[in-house]
Amino acid sequence: MLAVVGILVLVNVVGNATSKARSLADEFTNLVVSGQTEQAYDNYLSQPLKDELDKQSFVDGIASLELDSSCKPNYNSVNVNSENGNNKADLAGKLQCDGKTIDLQYIFEGTNELKMSSIRLRP
Repeated sequence: MLAVVGILVLVNVVGNATSKARSLADEFTNLVVSGQTEQAYDNYLSQPLKDELDKQSFVDGIASLELDSSCKPNYNSVNVNSENGNNKADLAGKLQCDGKTIDLQYIFEGTNELKMSSIRLRP
């Protein structure tokens, strides 16, 4: 009986982490799709990613994708794991827009607050 409770708790923790990662990815995607790219950059990217990718390059890169309100994320894989207190969520899928599909992959990492450590949006 205790083993079953232990497994249920673990499933709930992983389930919560998965839904949290998915909602984080949705929030980020909603910002870039609605043109609030600078806010997405400021609030969601980790400092190491910001050091690698300056804000203007990020804004220009997102703008070049010509996203619009028809764009909806569809994640076909959400992997969440925790190692030594560092949590990592890797989400991959497609951004479905009218007339085009964009491959997406987001990786969020952190101990308490997850920040994006990697992003790929490719038509």
